[in-house]
Order: sequence, then C-alpha cells, then structure tokens
Amino acid sequence: MEFPTLETDRLRLVQIGQEYAKPFFDIMSRDEVTRYYGMDSLASPEEAVRIIDSFQTGFELNRGIRWGMVLKETGEFIGTIGLNNLNVKGKKAEVGYELHPDFWGKRIVREANKAVLAYAFNELDLFRMGAVTFPENKASSSVLKKLGFVEEGRLRGYLYQNHQSHDALIFSLLKPEWQEKVR
Repeated sequence: MEFPTLETDRLRLVQIGQEYAKPFFDIMSRDEVTRYYGMDSLASPEEAVRIIDSFQTGFELNRGIRWGMVLKETGEFIGTIGLNNLNVKGKKAEVGYELHPDFWGKRIVREANKAVLAYAFNELDLFRMGAVTFPENKASSSVLKKLGFVEEGRLRGYLYQNHQSHDALIFSLLKPEWQEKVR
C-alpha cells in the first residue's frame, strides 16, 4: 500500500523519513512535550532514528500510520499524528499526536485530527477511534471533546513513565457520531 499523504488548509501530513530525524528529536527531547506522552523524553538523536524506523515498520505491517505535520507555508516539521493500534479487520484504531510547543494553542492538532479522522472513517472504513490521555492533560482532552470524542472512563495505572505508573482517560468516537458532527 502506498503511504497516504493528507492535506489541510495549513498542513501537509506526510510520511516521516529520516530527513525529519533532527526536528523530531528536537520535539521529543522536550520534557514539556513528553510530560503527558506516556514515554520518557528522548535522550539521543539515535532514539529518534529508531522511532522513525518503527513508524515505517508499523505501516508496512498494517499496525499503524504516523504522519509528520509539515507547515505548507514554510515546510517546517512541527509534530506528528497517527493511528496507533490499527486493526483494520476489527475496524478500530487510536489516534495520538504531539506538537512543537511553539505551535500550541493554534488549533493545529485539531486541524490535523480532522484530516486523519476523515481518512480513518472514509478510506479505511474504521468504526471506532480511540484516544488515551493523562487526566492532567486538559488541552488534549479539550481537543478530543471538540472533535466529538466521548470520555469513556479511567484506566488505572495504564501508562508507565518516569519510573511510575499513571492513570489514563480513554476517549472514543464512533463513525456514526463523526458523520453526524461533520454534516
């Protein structure tokens, strides 16, 4: 399958190759970015290279799709968004994302999510989209709710980061709910 490139008003959602390893490391080595990510900050550029390789492997095995968010205007790589735990036969996936702090509060994640949800529900014919967040991550919870996601509950001790377990909130959006929202 060819990698799907998506576009929004401000973004190109592209396949993440090693040419993006440096800006990806810059983003993922920041504690303010990974604070609610479910993994520790990257400590070396080599870790970024390995993660980018894992994005490609996940795509080839049909287990996930991770896009780089690139500003159309400047070509700048500013974050990633993707479908995790992709199960096309089971018609479900989880959306995940991170964004460089310089672009927080500009509705970029919301814009990118709309394109990814349209792709997931229309092209992949998924029925359920999930999302997992830290309860403290109010910004991410707010984005998900504005997109129509429903908070289903709390998963106790679900995420392990910085040598401790953390609770997580689970959200979902079903295809009929999404179709109603985009009308």
